[in-house]
Amino acid sequence: MSWKTFFQNPKTRTEFILTLIVLIPLLLTFSQFLLFIEERKGIILNDPVLSLFNPIDLTWLVFGLIYFSLILFIYISIKDPSRIMIALQAYGLMVVFRIIAMYLTPFEAPEKLLLLNDPFVQLFGKGDVLTKDLFFSGHTGTLFLLFLLADNKKFKAVLLAATILVGLAVLLQHIHYSIDVFVAPFIAYGSYRIIKRFHTVKTKAF
Repeated sequence: MSWKTFFQNPKTRTEFILTLIVLIPLLLTFSQFLLFIEERKGIILNDPVLSLFNPIDLTWLVFGLIYFSLILFIYISIKDPSRIMIALQAYGLMVVFRIIAMYLTPFEAPEKLLLLNDPFVQLFGKGDVLTKDLFFSGHTGTLFLLFLLADNKKFKAVLLAATILVGLAVLLQHIHYSIDVFVAPFIAYGSYRIIKRFHTVKTKAF
């Protein structure tokens, strides 16, 4: 379905607009929630995986893979507005799960953490560098969500490889505990399946 046909349909047009109306305030709320989390006292986990090695700065690899994956997903999905809408909805649901998970798990950052500074943000302005947005890994979860949403086998393989590499990189840099990375794909999958189920039920209803 083209974007023109998509927006000519009152149902899909309304759903897309409602998706943005919900998602934008959610993301703004999430940004404020992260500042609250950053000020909250938490506990340091004794992670047997992180104790095996000293941290390595892989910032450019992490963000290079993240931005590459986002650009790739937009490239393969730009002509499919339904997939874009499902992606936005699934990501929004995953953000809700992250808010709940982080609220219930007050963790301090790993002791040997090397800060993960977004090169793009640092280039155009001073952004707050967060260290306590831990359980679960948003970077890993988001890339796995893109993998689930892609339909081309070659692109799926690339996105899965990027997910694995980013998951390993944030561990090697001690940005996350191993449990943060391990759980992320499961939450991303759950978010994806819930939204897909919603669309299946909706289609049958109409």
